[in-house]
Parts: sequence; structure tokens; C-alpha cells
Amino acid sequence: MRVSYSPGYVAPLPEDHIFPMKKFSGLHDYLINNEIIHPNEVVEPSMADFANLCTVHTPRYSDGVWTGDLTKKEIKRMGLPWSKDLAIRSRLAVQGTINAGIMALQDGISGNLAGGTHHAMPDYGEGFCVYNDVAVAIKVLQHAKWVKKVLVIDCDVHQGNGTAKIFEDDEDVYTFSIHGQKNYPFVKPPSTYDIGLPDGTEDREYVQILDDALNKIFSVFTPDLVFFLAGIDPLLTDHFGRLSLTESGLEERERMVIERVTQKEFPLVLLLSGGYAPTLRETIEAHAIMYKAAVEISLPYFQ
Repeated sequence: MRVSYSPGYVAPLPEDHIFPMKKFSGLHDYLINNEIIHPNEVVEPSMADFANLCTVHTPRYSDGVWTGDLTKKEIKRMGLPWSKDLAIRSRLAVQGTINAGIMALQDGISGNLAGGTHHAMPDYGEGFCVYNDVAVAIKVLQHAKWVKKVLVIDCDVHQGNGTAKIFEDDEDVYTFSIHGQKNYPFVKPPSTYDIGLPDGTEDREYVQILDDALNKIFSVFTPDLVFFLAGIDPLLTDHFGRLSLTESGLEERERMVIERVTQKEFPLVLLLSGGYAPTLRETIEAHAIMYKAAVEISLPYFQ
């Protein structure tokens, strides 16, 4: 299974910053060392073109991220201190998702060892999200006529407000978000289909609700491509999650989504989104669950 990754996905942050930036390189190393992904399956992206960024983001904001010409308020809202390395990693990650979309259309399934930055809005970033990689990838692939109808399955514990807002008037993009109802963001623009879960939701209830939702979605929408934002922050141990999934529940979620999509032969892109486990190692291992499941489930594609 081909995946996008660049060493440039890691940008320096202050030691006490909560965002686990080193998870990107750590996940890459973990997948390679455990022979889940082979080195020749890793495709390194270049930086996304400004023209592609501007299919979603305003020229002012796209350029401001690159030059650092953002206000202190904008940088604070983004949640990450500006640096040229951050600007580079943000453009690399967007191109990684674009590339993953193309690879999924070619191979049936692919991934980006980053991505899922669903809080970014057209003219600002927030919630550790600089650019909205999913939205840019969808727009680029639509404009190139690679796809028309796209489904976003967003299982991050935080509602995908940026993606919902960007595609609010686009009937060809179905945005689905299952998230903590009382969690960030506190203003939630409506997705095509939102499910807000109460604090403490556990494995069995979560998986059943998600299964029912997928049945509903696939009964009314047939996508050319699916993006799966597999945030690991619904885990009980997450710093910000407020839900109560175990790792077994998380694995059941990953397997169910991947199986449901691939059985219908819809091309699928796997993205990380959020995750703030107690340690970097736990964060990496939780993200790896999806890739382990994907390789096992999608094996027929590569035989």
C-alpha cells in the first residue's frame, strides 16, 4: 500500500507544546520497522502549489502562512508558532494528501502519514490546522476531473468544522462527522451529516452508531473517492477526547470503515487527524492500528 511521507512533515516546536509533531516521523519509522509498509511504498511529496492552495484558501492567507505575515491573533488561533519549517511542512502535507488521492484512485487504497487538518478555514487556521488538506485535495481532484463525488468520513473526536463550512453548498461532497458533542469546536457549522456523541461514549455504542451511519450514507451517496480521517482522540486516555474508546474499540472502528468502503470498491484515502495520547509512543502505536488493519483488509488489491 503506497503512502505519502516526507521527513519535512516534522517542524520544530517548543518542548512543552502539546501537539505531538514527532508522531509523523515516529509513525513512518514504526510502520517500516514492523514491515507494515515497505520503504519502496513511501512516496515523498513536493510542496503544494499556491494555485492549488487557493482553490480553498484565500491568497492573503495562503501567502501569509508562507511569509509569516500573520497577526499574533491569527497565530494564536492556529495553535502552532509560525516558522518557515511549519510553512514548508504544511504545504508538504497538503501535497501528500493530493498524492494519496491519486494513488487511491490508481490502487484502491492509500494513505498519508499526516493530514486530516479539518479545522482550517479559507482565511485562517485553527486547532493545530494550518491548511485544510482534505478540502484542497478534493478541489484539485475535482478540477482535474479525476473525481466528481467525494465522501469525507471524519471520525476525529472534534467536529470537522472547516471541511463542513468549505463544502456547505457543494452537493457533490458529502461531509460526515462523528464527534464529541460538547467538545471543540464550540461553533459547529453543519456537515452533511453530523453525529454528536455524549461524553464517555464507549466502544459498543460508538461502533453501532457509526455502523448505522455508514448504512445511511451509502444508501443515498455513491462516491468516486472516500477520505477517512481516523483521529485517535476518541480514546479514553486522550488528553482532549472526553470519549471512552479502548484500543480494541478503535481497531474495530478502523476495520469496519475500511472493510465497508473497500467492499464497495470505493477508492479510500487514510489520514491521521488528531491524537493526544499520554506518550508519543502510545500516540504512534494507536495511529498504526489503522495501517495494520488496512494492509490486512486490502491485501486482495495487491495480489
